[in-house]
Amino acid sequence: MQVRTPAVAGMFYPKTTQELKSSIRNCFLHKYGPGKLPPSPHDKKIIGVICPHAGYEYSGPIAADSYYAISSQKPDLVIIIGPNHWGIGRDIALMKEGTWKTPIGDIEVDTESAIEINKVSKLIEFDSFSHTRDHCLEVQLPMLQEIFSHKFKILPIILIDQNYNTAIEIGKSIATIAKTRNVIIIGSSDFTHYEPNDFAHEQDKFLIDTILNLDIDKFYSTLQEKQISACGYGAIASTMIACKELGATKGTLIKYATSGDIAGDKSSVVGYASIVFS
Repeated sequence: MQVRTPAVAGMFYPKTTQELKSSIRNCFLHKYGPGKLPPSPHDKKIIGVICPHAGYEYSGPIAADSYYAISSQKPDLVIIIGPNHWGIGRDIALMKEGTWKTPIGDIEVDTESAIEINKVSKLIEFDSFSHTRDHCLEVQLPMLQEIFSHKFKILPIILIDQNYNTAIEIGKSIATIAKTRNVIIIGSSDFTHYEPNDFAHEQDKFLIDTILNLDIDKFYSTLQEKQISACGYGAIASTMIACKELGATKGTLIKYATSGDIAGDKSSVVGYASIVFS
């Protein structure tokens, strides 16, 4: 069985179990986080979320807002979609089988779901190599392990191709397999990259408004017109489409902040948003 070992433990998050658990706890209690520890007392059904994927010291509190929102749910399958920052491997790559290792433990890939979604869309190809170096899916896993005490499996999808038509097909394919399962969908993306703080806030508000309205056409046109440097735009779009297909009627912004808001240097920041779809 294939084991996907951590690529960014000790860089994006602590590599020892105790330090990692402490770091996650601090993210939840942070002033930009939910300010409390999971589980949430709310049991409203959330279909999917948008989460950032930078180092925990920068984006962890914003990610914790999304994870707190879904922490009272008990999904059997978590579908995680993110951008391939390294550009290695297949255009749309899915691990067929194996486990992902974190300092907290192992999480199994849902082979049955992987085979099924590959049959629904041949765009989604089996390829483990695509996943070997990237952080966008990996950083989500320890958070998931901390909020869920039950056993769950994952379906990890990583994208080089993030265009409009691809996002529609991926989103609809995810919805097809999710209809027969107890699923949470996570779209992994940061927003504006390396711009002054005020400009990042302004730019990202334009894009977030289209996400909250689940308006995929406006999302892509805004992305292009404003030249917004959200790295996982295809992951966001795929998540929007899947959630809409599964009955979501709106997105809700839980929290937005930048690396400058959280860490202090506001001259060149990255934007982070926690958004839930219900």
